[in-house]
Amino acid sequence: MLPPTQLPLPLARPPSSARADWIPDASNAEALAWLAAPGTWPLCRLALFGPAGTGKTHLLRIAAAEQGWRLIDGAALTEDLALAPAAGTALDAADQAGQAALFHLINQAAEARAPLLLAARLPPARWATTLPDLSSRLRATQAVGLAEPSDALLAALLAKHLADRQLRLDAAVQSWLLARLPRDAASLAAAVATLDEAALAHAAPITRPFARQVLGAWLAQDEAEDDRFGNDPAGTSPPEAKPG
Repeated sequence: MLPPTQLPLPLARPPSSARADWIPDASNAEALAWLAAPGTWPLCRLALFGPAGTGKTHLLRIAAAEQGWRLIDGAALTEDLALAPAAGTALDAADQAGQAALFHLINQAAEARAPLLLAARLPPARWATTLPDLSSRLRATQAVGLAEPSDALLAALLAKHLADRQLRLDAAVQSWLLARLPRDAASLAAAVATLDEAALAHAAPITRPFARQVLGAWLAQDEAEDDRFGNDPAGTSPPEAKPG
């Protein structure tokens, strides 16, 4: 049973998107190399693609801040905004932009020779479009993928998500989570958010038994194996600090 529920104090904890918080890895090395030289982008534009949680939005925010570009969400792109002059544009969730607005943005950036950085889960050539001219421009866009993170990056990402939420977990609990959670960045972020909300709601420290109960859907297969082999029985986990 989880401890009795208490009302938490809701505090906004936006994740940090500073350059200092970016974690270089083999999975993002190619993207970093391209972002370091926007003057070399063919047709002045570049598209980043990859699974959720691999850092596309973080990279767009870094580029926009360091280069003085405007940062726009694809769903918010209008034709007027697309046609407005800009030193450069970073468009997140670019595949969610209206086709006419995206077409105008690509043309405007090309005419002004202003860098255009796009991001989506799929490469531009695979975006669903009905405008032939837009399709041809998307196929001509240089695309760079961000791969799933390495073991070292997953560990660093977990530590970063914990730090962003001011959570302190024993190193043994972090290793235990990494061994059992799905091996993708989005799942790590979701798991930490879920643990944080549950710990606040129940005023409880994040121990292995607590995490096992809160994240049961993710950990079910591994926990079944733990039970079968008699590993980590409840109550034997080392104590952990409460959320900070």
